[in-house]
Amino acid sequence: MPGFALEPEQQEWCAELRALAAERLRPLAEKGEPGRVNRPLVAALGELGLLDRLFTAGALDLCLMRESLAYSCTEAETALALQGLGTYPIVQSGTAAQRQRWLPEVMAGRAVAAFALSEPGAGSDAAALALKADRATDRGANDGGWRLSGEKCWISNAPEADFYTVFARTTEGAGARGVTAFLVPADRPGLTGARLDMLSPHPIGALTFDGVPVTAADVLGEPDRGFRVAMNTLNLFRPSVGAFAVGMAQAALDATLVHTAGRTAFGGPLNELQSVAHRVAEMATRTEAARLLVYAAASAYDGAAPGIARRSAMAKLLATETAQYVVDAAVQLHGARALQRGHLLEHLYREVRAPRIYEGATEVQRTIIAKELYA
Repeated sequence: MPGFALEPEQQEWCAELRALAAERLRPLAEKGEPGRVNRPLVAALGELGLLDRLFTAGALDLCLMRESLAYSCTEAETALALQGLGTYPIVQSGTAAQRQRWLPEVMAGRAVAAFALSEPGAGSDAAALALKADRATDRGANDGGWRLSGEKCWISNAPEADFYTVFARTTEGAGARGVTAFLVPADRPGLTGARLDMLSPHPIGALTFDGVPVTAADVLGEPDRGFRVAMNTLNLFRPSVGAFAVGMAQAALDATLVHTAGRTAFGGPLNELQSVAHRVAEMATRTEAARLLVYAAASAYDGAAPGIARRSAMAKLLATETAQYVVDAAVQLHGARALQRGHLLEHLYREVRAPRIYEGATEVQRTIIAKELYA
């Protein structure tokens, strides 16, 4: 991909995805309830083959999917991304039995996944996880496994997911080296959850683990090496969070181009005002710069190039901050109409804030970049 220019077939595929999202997925999204899992939408993603593509495509294709869907239907994009985030640990580290049990269900859109990393006291600092995995004493009942006790918070798709990728502390005082990843079905005894009323329209909840039993068969990867499972997942998905942001920024930019060309003020179209035209030029430049950095990070990931963590962090950092700027500028140029419920920009304004926090806040991305530069 010299110069990160898309091939004609990639451009055609992106156009098809935008149209598909607008025509097939947005009507399903509009019927959903904010803050709840939209299972018909997830099922449609499966029926259209997008969930299957999610796990067979490389990082670049993942970014193209997320940007294209985000442009036309952020709900569809988020539903797809959450399926990937919650399931990718199984793809990369799951046993044959785990893959056989869950991957067909996820790809068909019948099972909803969730990535349970954040806690009330450990959000971006994943190495500070406090959810305990204590060795079980009832070896006969629990196959000598563990019992999970504690809380997870701000978990997308909770408490309605069918299974959770859960990261818990199996060795005290070991920091990142004492975390284990578990695959925990939602019907395990002792696992309960509650919805959280958040600014973001997608479902987010809290989980309580009261001695939830897990065994060696539920471990993803190896005991005490779950932090790497989490980081490998985030390194793949962080650039694609940037792609989600770029899709929103492009939608806001295109809406602004139409509005400023057609809206008359002070004796002529808004775009004839230098202050407006220059603002739009800045929006377009930042969006394109973010897109190129996202594509570069995704291409580096697919090519197993060095510096994946740094590139992924840079892509997420620039793209999410850019999207916040572009959407805010679009709202300003549209005026009061953009604040009305149901307006595209009102929707994007609510959507665009969270990506600067989840999967590692902006400040954490800067810390990762600096650490990699000085390594």
